[in-house]
Amino acid sequence: MLNQITSLLYKDFVLERRLKHTINGLVIYTLSTSFIIYFAYNQPEPTTWIANFWIILLFVSINAIAKGFSQEKINRLAYYYTIASPIAVLISKVIYNTLLLLLLSIVFLIIYSLTSGYPIFNNALFMTIVLLGSISFAITLTCLSLIAAKTSNSNTLMAVLSFPVIIPIILLLIKLSKASLLDISILDVSPDIGIVASIDTVTLAVSYILFPYLWTD
Repeated sequence: MLNQITSLLYKDFVLERRLKHTINGLVIYTLSTSFIIYFAYNQPEPTTWIANFWIILLFVSINAIAKGFSQEKINRLAYYYTIASPIAVLISKVIYNTLLLLLLSIVFLIIYSLTSGYPIFNNALFMTIVLLGSISFAITLTCLSLIAAKTSNSNTLMAVLSFPVIIPIILLLIKLSKASLLDISILDVSPDIGIVASIDTVTLAVSYILFPYLWTD
């Protein structure tokens, strides 16, 4: 299992390094949206800054993960089916998507901060929330991307399926991010962090059960 996960991760990184269209396109997207926010607000209020950050990051995450299975050819997916277990494919995709979203989050945060300021007071708490949000988006959207990839219009279906599932998570992330504007510790918001972690655990458990059936369909 570990060898399969490692090999699949290596494959994803090699393909991304060769193609480069996903990261380059999403970086351009984050750059353009950051300048739009700058021209619209200059330096928005802290709560508006946080809301814009997570809304844009949500769309970036959907666009990034939607291509995870849809860009794979049928013959290649059939080959993966013969050499790796569905759980290994799921875990490798979740890890890869988490790292990808974390990278895009940091890039967007840097660009967004340069154009619209940086109102965050508690950096450690906010970076913890960004990491938690990347994991949450990766877990939630990975299984949905496989469902959407089996249709002719995967990008549209991906957006339709993801919003009802992701809205409770993004509302909690916005609430937690507002706490980072204050001088408080992570322990003060641990109940909300626990709720997000619980949602991630349940989603991962459901994906663990359903993914093998979706993979073999």
